[in-house]
Amino acid sequence: MLIREAVAQDWPRIWPFWHRIVAAADTYTWDPDTSEEAARALWMAPGKRVYVVEDDTGVLVASAYLTANYGGPAARIANAGFMVDPDQGGRGFGRALAEHVLDAARAEGYRGMVFNAVVETNPAVKLWSSFGFTILGTVPDAYEHPRHGRVGLHIMYKAL
Repeated sequence: MLIREAVAQDWPRIWPFWHRIVAAADTYTWDPDTSEEAARALWMAPGKRVYVVEDDTGVLVASAYLTANYGGPAARIANAGFMVDPDQGGRGFGRALAEHVLDAARAEGYRGMVFNAVVETNPAVKLWSSFGFTILGTVPDAYEHPRHGRVGLHIMYKAL
């Protein structure tokens, strides 16, 4: 697999799985009806470092962004978002991308990383925990999950 920084021409290959994941409404707090234009502005915004993963055949299978979570004196705390094409799950792309982004965050001088709203039923909670992220707290009943009803949103953190 190849992990590299995204270029503008990658967006048309990110959008199909981005849309599928957000429209499913079970892991991201973004509006399931987000337009492609708005999605691109969210994911590829200036100030974000965006990465993609290509499998051995050149198929783009995952993407992530890295950005400061706060500004000013707290600007050394990172935030990131990760998406793996649901058809490509379980092949190690998410874990490899997570390692890459955590290394990039450290190299950029971030002291920690926070995830502001991890749906508590999201299988990625297990992945993040395996990387040493802890749940700082949970906002109860904050998310209307299409299968599980109201579930909490975890705030997760890891010192870098």
